[in-house]
Amino acid sequence: MNLVKPEFGLIFWMSVTFLIVFFLMKKFAWGPILKMIQEREESIESALNSAQKAKEEMAELQNNNEKLLAEARLEKDKMLKEAREIKETMINDAKEAAQKEAQRIMAEARNSIQNEKMAAINELKNQVALMSVDIAEKIIRKDLSKDENQKTLVATLINDVKLN
Repeated sequence: MNLVKPEFGLIFWMSVTFLIVFFLMKKFAWGPILKMIQEREESIESALNSAQKAKEEMAELQNNNEKLLAEARLEKDKMLKEAREIKETMINDAKEAAQKEAQRIMAEARNSIQNEKMAAINELKNQVALMSVDIAEKIIRKDLSKDENQKTLVATLINDVKLN
């Protein structure tokens, strides 16, 4: 029955022991734990900032790609317009010359137009292929179904940003 009604000495020594353990825990355990929590919070915030930055850069790249496509279309239209103007000029000049000269000039104009058209198509195909490869690379990198893949993606994007 003495345990139910503790004496003053037992309460005193239990209080002293508790205070000693409390101060030891405060000095040696809480500081490192709080420091570790703070570091973890900073690393998570850094990772989120890096992910946001990568997302913004991807959006910017996509906008740039769209601008390049629009410029390529305008350039193609301009080249086709110029080619048509050259063709019309050549035809008018050829009508004034002999019939054989007119046929020769028209054949040269058609070959020139075809070559320019093929060059423009090839250049456009190359640009589209490069953009497709870049987009596919980014999509492959975005396989975020697992925590491990997310960490790997964030690390890769951080490394890419540092390398650029």
